[in-house]
Amino acid sequence: MDFRKTFDKIPEDFDKYRPRYCDELFEELAKRCELGPNKKVLEIGPGTGQATEPILKTGCDYTAIEIGENFTAFMKEKFANYSNFHIINADFERHDFEKNVYDLVYSAATIQWIPEQIAFSKTYDMLKPGGHLAMFMTRSDENSLNQELRDEIDQVYQKYFHVKQTYTCQMHYDNVTDYGFTNYTYQEWKKQRELDVEAYISYISTHCAHITLEEPHRSNFYNGIRDAFMKCGNKITIIDTIPLYLVQKPI
Repeated sequence: MDFRKTFDKIPEDFDKYRPRYCDELFEELAKRCELGPNKKVLEIGPGTGQATEPILKTGCDYTAIEIGENFTAFMKEKFANYSNFHIINADFERHDFEKNVYDLVYSAATIQWIPEQIAFSKTYDMLKPGGHLAMFMTRSDENSLNQELRDEIDQVYQKYFHVKQTYTCQMHYDNVTDYGFTNYTYQEWKKQRELDVEAYISYISTHCAHITLEEPHRSNFYNGIRDAFMKCGNKITIIDTIPLYLVQKPI
C-alpha cells in the first residue's frame, strides 16, 4: 500500500477538517525568504492547500507537485483565479527537476513521507544558491488538558482500532545540515482548539490509518469514541505546536 495516496481518497473532508497554520509562520517565511513576484517557489505535496494561499498571495511564481490525482484536481479548481499558480501531478521522488531554479522549496507535513537522502539531496539541488528549504507541520497535544478523556480514548483504540497495515512517518529534521544546508533555524508557535465529539471524529477521520479502517471495526471504533466523549463532557482541548525548520543553500 502506498500510504502517500491514502489521503487522496477524501479531498473534500481533508480540506474541511485539517487544521490550518498560523499567520505568523507565513509572515516569517515571506520576510526571511523575501517572497515576491521575482521569486520561484515549489511546494511539495500540498494536499488541498492548507499552506498554499498565503504563499500565492506574495505574488511569487508558485508551483506545487502533488502525487494524488484527486488532490491535484481539487487544487486546480480551488486556486484557478491565481495566475501565478501551477501544479504538477507527479511523484516528487521520481520527477526530474531542473537544478538551481527555486528560491524556496517548502513542505507542510509532507517531506517526512520521503526518504531523508532523497528529500534533502534533491531539494538542495533544486534550490538556487542562497535559496531556502522550509519544513513545518502541526504537532498536536491531546493529553495535557484532557487526561481522563485520553485514557478513555486509549482504551477504545486498544479494543477497536484494528487496521491491516500501520505506518509511522519519521524524519530527523536536524539531519538536514548533513546535506550541505547552512543557517539552520527553528521557531515554533502555539494554537489551541476545542472540539466536540463529532468535530473530533471528522478530524481524526482524515488521519492516514483511520482512512483505511474497515467495518465492523470502523463503526465500533467511532461509537467507542462517542461513548468516551459523553463520559467526559463532550469536549477535547487540543494544543497545537507549529514548528518551522528553515535552512539555506550556501551562496
